[in-house]
Amino acid sequence: MSIEVLKMIKYEEIGKVAIPPGVTVTEDNGIFEVSGKLGKVSRTFRNNYIKLETSNDVVNVLVSKHNKKVLAVAETWSSTLRTLCKGVTEGFKYELKIDYTHFPMRVSVKGTYVMIENFLGGRSARSAKIVGDTKVTVKGDRVHLEGIDRKDLGETAANIERATKIRHFDLRIFQDGVYLVDGN
Repeated sequence: MSIEVLKMIKYEEIGKVAIPPGVTVTEDNGIFEVSGKLGKVSRTFRNNYIKLETSNDVVNVLVSKHNKKVLAVAETWSSTLRTLCKGVTEGFKYELKIDYTHFPMRVSVKGTYVMIENFLGGRSARSAKIVGDTKVTVKGDRVHLEGIDRKDLGETAANIERATKIRHFDLRIFQDGVYLVDGN
């Protein structure tokens, strides 16, 4: 579309996202960068029917088309911005539990991978990728994940759980693995 056509489209405000004190939101061609005391996170928001505009302490959500799909995407963007603001001010923490019955698992962090050894008595180690700037620590039978990007924490937790997925055994009997216990 040409610039003249884009200027003629009328956008209507459907919501606002409040920016907490101490957080700055900058926008450059659909890429929003949210920075706070714990760090900065960026996300890309591009859609033909939705526009986000930043003002002093508010991000306005504007739409040019009213249907279920566009409104759902707009609400998802609002929720994502609120989550990013919470992440750079408070951070997020997930906790996973190492559970085994017979063969004791050894879980350790090596570089950008979580290594799981002796899973069901297996000789080879299983690995799970740590996504983004997630900090992983292992204390006893607990694995703690900390970070400012909730998406990266969720992907890291899923990678760890997926690395200990049991195949070719009865899941009712073999319940070994690393499972998410707590996440905020």
